[in-house]
Amino acid sequence: MAKKIESPCVSICQLSGGLCTGCGRTVEEIRHWKAMKRPEKMKTVKRADERLKKIPRD
Repeated sequence: MAKKIESPCVSICQLSGGLCTGCGRTVEEIRHWKAMKRPEKMKTVKRADERLKKIPRD
């Protein structure tokens, strides 16, 4: 069996414009995480990582 994909949540749940500034996921991605299959989770983690790179940091 394939290794479980862990949630990218870092327990800094702050939403800004429908996006969590802690993990980079959208509200919809967060809501559907548990029901996602492994390939969808992998894509979500990749998209979230790309979003986080674009968020300005203090």
